[in-house]
Amino acid sequence: MSVTPGRRTHEHEGELVVFLIGMTVNRLWRPDLWIPVFRAMPPMLTELSTDPESGLMGYRLTVGRGGPVLVQYWSSIDKLYHYASDRTAAHRPAWAEFNRRARQAPGAVGIWHETFVVDRAESMYVDTPVGGLAGATRSVPVRRGADRAKDRLGQTPRSGRGGAQER
Repeated sequence: MSVTPGRRTHEHEGELVVFLIGMTVNRLWRPDLWIPVFRAMPPMLTELSTDPESGLMGYRLTVGRGGPVLVQYWSSIDKLYHYASDRTAAHRPAWAEFNRRARQAPGAVGIWHETFVVDRAESMYVDTPVGGLAGATRSVPVRRGADRAKDRLGQTPRSGRGGAQER
């Protein structure tokens, strides 16, 4: 990956859904249970990435507490739900297989997900390869007057509502 110099942000109009899905390895000594779960995701990502109509705009694999975390960017909540319930897609057999294995050794490996329908989003990328939300949407230079996170988000923080501040 090549570094994109300077300060950049993302640009996107329309619906945006951020879907986090993770695996928690609770029994490291049971790779027979957690490796198949980990290996189930690449075919789904390939299936989604090769279908322009799927709604998956991009993704990023990270490692969180207890295991891998996949951050996915979707163009609509309906497309995400459609994929999750599509009996002809790779997800349904993988989910059935996870449930079958989980019954054999309850608690050995966990799966979790969180879904966010995003009203507004702010991003900043400085001297880094294009990725994340900018990679899933469009990477653009930070415009004049948008040096601070609150400026890029289009609002100032309301008094009494704390939150992380960009440093």
